[in-house]
Amino acid sequence: MAEDDHDAEEALDAERARVAHELIAGVRGLPAAEVPEALCRACVSLLPAASGLSVSVLGDSADLGVVLCASDAVAARLAEIQYTLGEGPGMEAIRLRAPVFATDLTSPPATRRWPLFSVQAAKAGAEAAFSLPLAGGAGALGTLDLYRETSGSLSDAHVRTAMLVADAVALAVVALDQASADPEGVVTWLAGAEADREEVHQATGMMMVRLGVSAEEALLRLRARAFADGRTSTEVARGIIDGTLDLRDD
Repeated sequence: MAEDDHDAEEALDAERARVAHELIAGVRGLPAAEVPEALCRACVSLLPAASGLSVSVLGDSADLGVVLCASDAVAARLAEIQYTLGEGPGMEAIRLRAPVFATDLTSPPATRRWPLFSVQAAKAGAEAAFSLPLAGGAGALGTLDLYRETSGSLSDAHVRTAMLVADAVALAVVALDQASADPEGVVTWLAGAEADREEVHQATGMMMVRLGVSAEEALLRLRARAFADGRTSTEVARGIIDGTLDLRDD
């Protein structure tokens, strides 16, 4: 039994080394601003069982997430849907700080667990979704979210690799974010996403003043409008900021 454990540890170490090597090779020599998309491409090559994937990080709370990169339009849409609706496997993975897998989004238990997300995910082209938290010191930094066009489980080997990829991506997020504070002025790969997050913050603040509501209610109304219009929270926020959208009429 001890020998079996030793062999399993060696296999895990070898897989961890392979993951690290491929991710490093995928981003080596790139300016920080280009790292997110390159990292996403490297993750896709490591996780061929998935139809696509995205990486998101949290804002000031679990309600305000930022999509750092997505391998395709479906992956980007799934991430935005979850933050707009406030439900889905990614939201639960953050809350539970554990992987959350939905092998069939078209039937229970997924349709009972996330009634709105399941419907919208299927419309977007996904029948299965798998979310792994990006572990940070005090909690989840965000999530690595995979989807499949057809329902079904991931094999044990694919799950193991996905968890190692999530660990490596979490380290990359921390390392690159810390690099942004370098006195030389290294460009953080979060710069573009940070702008989107600030737009949601700004629009929420404007709604609090105009409507006389709490931050939580303002964010809820913003999300509800986004869902009703089939847009993202960021797109609605921009409309509020530039004056083309007034939620006082809702």
